[in-house]
Amino acid sequence: MTDLPALAELLETARVVALPMHTRFRGVDVREALLFEGPEGWAEFSPFPEYGDDEAATWLEAAIADAWHPRPAGLRDRIPVNATVPAVPAERVPAVLARFDGCRTAKVKVAEAGQTLADDIARVRAVRAEMGPEGRIRIDANAGWNVDEAERAIHALAPFDLEYAEQPCASVAELAELRERIRYLDILVAADESVRKATDPLEVARAGAADLLVVKAQPLGGIRRALDIVADAGLPAVVSSALDTAVGLSLGAALAAALPTLEFDCGLGTASLFADDVADARPRAGWVSPARVIPDPAALTRLQASADRRDWWIARLTRCHTTLAQR
Repeated sequence: MTDLPALAELLETARVVALPMHTRFRGVDVREALLFEGPEGWAEFSPFPEYGDDEAATWLEAAIADAWHPRPAGLRDRIPVNATVPAVPAERVPAVLARFDGCRTAKVKVAEAGQTLADDIARVRAVRAEMGPEGRIRIDANAGWNVDEAERAIHALAPFDLEYAEQPCASVAELAELRERIRYLDILVAADESVRKATDPLEVARAGAADLLVVKAQPLGGIRRALDIVADAGLPAVVSSALDTAVGLSLGAALAAALPTLEFDCGLGTASLFADDVADARPRAGWVSPARVIPDPAALTRLQASADRRDWWIARLTRCHTTLAQR
């Protein structure tokens, strides 16, 4: 990576925080992140703990770019966002949606390990009942189904008027086959993991395996690289979070603000999943701001991670910085 700041510059302002969540989401009860400040402002480095250093280094590349370089000019000053419903029992859906002020779109997690299609149907039914006929519902399976399972599940959930199914299957070939199978349902297929975790993020577009892309600023290496991928793919894009703190969410919102077109509500309202955060980035009337976020000093202190977890993140930052220096 060219123009890589010295590790000491990152460590000088590094703060490791641990954010408690209202509800377990993707197996996470407490979300950890490392924040640091550069010439342009605060940035976030928060790859999930199970990610290897090579993948995590791309997240660091995004954070450094955000802290050391100006963001692209935005084309809009507010971003419409969706509510996010974890794989909770149906009776808990109203309480979850109540935290997302004014959101008229909901993304519902499905295909959770240990749960059944009946659980998914009950959850989506509860979301539809809560949002009414005008609300928009999309589902996210996180690649949890094979093609046959996905076809069966989407057919069962179609009566609830789905906007799209996000990453219903793992591989590009499976997505392409499923897209053909469910075409008659007029339900779109969105690709997430097939973009952000792929060695070739454009393969899914070339294969005709998706109708739209879900892009995330940190995993893709920053705003400019994400913009290039969207432009090269020639598909509509939804910007989503990687369960970021308020700092990382502002990076995602800046990406959404810079897209030439924005046809879908974005998954950038996930601050409402946290019981506490370094700043308030929760949606208001269904919108979030793309402005840079300055963490609250009191929140940085209140949410600081334990000494052993800080050491773990500093060691990870050091390794990923070395990886970037070698690229």
